Amino acid sequence: MFFSGPGARPRTWEASPSEHKKWVEVFKACDEDNKGYLSREDFKVAIVMLFGYKPSKIEADSMMSSVNPNTSGILLEEFLSIVRKKKEVQLHRNEIRHIFTAFDRHYRGYLTLEDFKKAFRLVAPKLSERTVLDVFR
Repeated sequence: MFFSGPGARPRTWEASPSEHKKWVEVFKACDEDNKGYLSREDFKVAIVMLFGYKPSKIEADSMMSSVNPNTSGILLEEFLSIVRKKKEVQLHRNEIRHIFTAFDRHYRGYLTLEDFKKAFRLVAPKLSERTVLDVFR
C-alpha cells in the first residue's frame, strides 16, 4: 500500500511468483495430514514460518472466524488471501518506519516541530508553513 498524492488510493501489492510458491509450500508443509485445510494450530505454525512470530489468540480467533464456516479450517485460497493482506500491512508499516526514520535526524524516536519543518523544506519546499503545521498536528 503506497500513496502518491492528496486523496490517493493505496496501490495494492502483488506477490512475486516465487513468494506465492513459498506460501503454497508453507501451506502444504503445515497441512501435515493433507486435509486440504489448516487447523488453528497449523495456521499458527504457518504464520511463524512466514512472519517469524506466533499469532496471538485474538489474531488466530479473528482469522478462524473469517473463513468459510462450512469448512474445518483455512483453505489454501483463504490462506493466500490472509498472507497477502498481512504482507501488505507489513510493507506499509515498514514504509512508515522508513519515512519516520528519515525525519528523525537525531534518532530520538520522536519528531519535534523543527524536525518536521526541516524535513518538509527538503522534500516539499513550496508547501506553506501553515500546511506543514496542519500536517504535524
